[in-house]
Amino acid sequence: MGKGKYPHLLGSKWTATSDTFGWRHFLVTNRKNEGGMVFAEMKSACGPDVRFWVNAKALKDRRLWLPGWVLLTDLTRQDLPAPINDSHFN
Repeated sequence: MGKGKYPHLLGSKWTATSDTFGWRHFLVTNRKNEGGMVFAEMKSACGPDVRFWVNAKALKDRRLWLPGWVLLTDLTRQDLPAPINDSHFN
C-alpha cells in the first residue's frame, strides 16, 4: 500500500499543546488508512505504555499539535496560531 497522503508521517515527532494522557511529546509509530482517512498511532516519548490513535488531519490543527518537540517553557510563551483551513490541503 502506498503512503499517499502524509508521506512523512511515520517516525515524525509531535508536541501536544496540552497534557495528553499526562504527556506532551509523542512519536508516530504506526499509520493506517481506513475509510479514506489516515490515522497515526502516537506513542509517548517518555511513557512507552501510552499509545493512542489520532486522525492525522488533527495534527494540522496548531491549537492541538505542534510539529517536533517543543519545550514546555517555549510552549507557554508562544501564541498558538488559528487553526488551519483544511480547504488548502485537499
